[in-house]
Amino acid sequence: MDDPYGYDMDASLRIVGVTTVPGGCVVTQPWGCAPQMRGVLRRLTEGTVCYGLYANPKSGNQGSIARNGAIEASDLHPGGGPGPGDTADEVLTAYLYHYRAVACACAYAGLRLTDRRAVVGPADVWVELPRRDHR
Repeated sequence: MDDPYGYDMDASLRIVGVTTVPGGCVVTQPWGCAPQMRGVLRRLTEGTVCYGLYANPKSGNQGSIARNGAIEASDLHPGGGPGPGDTADEVLTAYLYHYRAVACACAYAGLRLTDRRAVVGPADVWVELPRRDHR
């Protein structure tokens, strides 16, 4: 799609950008939360792992971890501080990526972005998700 912003916002919620990066790909949607929806994460992670991030303008960053088609963790706050009961690796990650939600999500998923284009655009390709319930 040459102009994803040229579509009605409600009709465009199924449109996401995909950009290849070392370690995998980044799926983005600057105007919505589709890449972080449970149904999308389940389908994207068959045989792999993913960290879904939604930069919610109302309540802050929200994250989910999916692996092999299953949601392992949700209601995460990437870029926040460590929480009680966190493992040593989780505490280290919380300090390394404090206030850097995108870096935290990419590091968890094993992605090594070489520049900012995968996050801020333009995407390599815009694709339309199939019509189904992705919640």
